[in-house]
Amino acid sequence: MPLDHVPALLARATEALEEQFRALPAFEPELAGASDTDRMAEVLQRVAERLGDNYPYFHPLYAGQMLKPPHPVARAAYALAMAINPNNHALDGGRASSAMETEAVAEIARMFGWAERYLGHLTSSGTIANLEALWVCGQIAPGKRIVGSEQAHYTHQRISSVLKLGYTPIAADRHGKMDLNALESELRNGDVGTVVATLGTTAIGAVDPLDQILALRDKYGFRIHADAAYGGYFKLIQQHLDEPARRAFEAIALADSIVVDPHKHGLQPYGCGCVLFRDPAVGRFYKHDSPYTYFSSKELHLGEISLECSRAGAAAVALWATQRMLPLVPEGEFAQGLQKGRQAALDLDRWLRNHSAFTTLATGLPELDIVVWKAVAVDAAGASKTANDIFVESALRGLHLAFVQLPLIWFQSGQIAIAESRATVTCLRSVLMKPEHEAWIGSICATLQSAIEAAQGR
Repeated sequence: MPLDHVPALLARATEALEEQFRALPAFEPELAGASDTDRMAEVLQRVAERLGDNYPYFHPLYAGQMLKPPHPVARAAYALAMAINPNNHALDGGRASSAMETEAVAEIARMFGWAERYLGHLTSSGTIANLEALWVCGQIAPGKRIVGSEQAHYTHQRISSVLKLGYTPIAADRHGKMDLNALESELRNGDVGTVVATLGTTAIGAVDPLDQILALRDKYGFRIHADAAYGGYFKLIQQHLDEPARRAFEAIALADSIVVDPHKHGLQPYGCGCVLFRDPAVGRFYKHDSPYTYFSSKELHLGEISLECSRAGAAAVALWATQRMLPLVPEGEFAQGLQKGRQAALDLDRWLRNHSAFTTLATGLPELDIVVWKAVAVDAAGASKTANDIFVESALRGLHLAFVQLPLIWFQSGQIAIAESRATVTCLRSVLMKPEHEAWIGSICATLQSAIEAAQGR
């Protein structure tokens, strides 16, 4: 959809919305008179100038962090909902948007294989979604530890501290995945209540072997929380993934809880996270009484299954609208967009593997759509410096990359010295999550080549 069509479509939809409230007596909202127009124009002009101090996150040449522009319909639906500004905590604070949240979350649950029995809702972020999942884990297994890969998002250790739950990081293997031998060593202690399996690490997009962790659950008994904040939507294209990742996504319905972030691959504005529980009976932990908010329905509603109170109903409206345009089905338009991003990652990785200036991960191709690479140099310090030089030169040419600090051994094969096994190196990283990245790989590689030559001439 051309972006210049959006204002006209939004204006038409706003008129339709306002028509439904025309029967109300007229009044003049405070601070919205004609005399304020010039002041608002001046302020908004200053806002636009300030916002210009940003990277072009929407453009394919922004190939750095996990930043993906919302779909135009999400932006328009969010803006439309702001005419009412609903709160999806109590039903009478967001009647329509609460129903739309329930429907949108149901579609996400179906994507993971939970069609009937589950409990779930949207949150203001993936961090809060993970907090709710780990909070339930602590309620079910009080006093027991939570463990996750050392490559899991740092939020899990921080959240565990907030919740006063013990947390132990588990060593990762050279693939960036949780080491199963190290995991089982911890499980033998008998005090692990929850294992966090990451399906799409933020560093390299690695997918923990969830199918094999499930086998350990049968042996030792613990909850499994699948943190699929980044990678969850790849469930839709699991058949196109390499076998280890495919097996993990095929098994995700057997996890006890799942988190996914619609504000990442789901084409939504910040903040929009989602937490799902396989057993709806965990709703008992949320139960509470309020003397003033819950008189509009006798049914369980969103305010009773969320730790957050005020939650933006506009986020639910935007998600609902996007999923109406782009249903979460395999081979659909939304899934094809994921496939284009993954293909872009494979194409960039192939170019890097054939380039003498770089070393890519020794363990194989990208599992999702994140690519990392190390500059060739005599030592880790030299590689880190070269990476910084290329980062700067790339930005000067309009190509924006990112950094990531990784173990040096991930780029080496065979046996290495103990001292080297502890060394880290600053690498370059690209998250190719925009569908447009597939068509722009040629430009990205050409720009990167120019940056390399300039960095070498420093």
